[in-house]
Amino acid sequence: MESGANEVMYKMAEFLLKNMQENDLISEEERKKITVLNIETFSPELAQVYL
Repeated sequence: MESGANEVMYKMAEFLLKNMQENDLISEEERKKITVLNIETFSPELAQVYL
């Protein structure tokens, strides 16, 4: 169950990042760096797919 929760939290974080980038709050480079940190933090099972 924990892995499923991590997957959901990761996807929510990525959704927020996408919105932030679309509203010019962060750059593409910043988004990529934060995505790597999110993968390290949430350890989603499909991490290889997201990179």
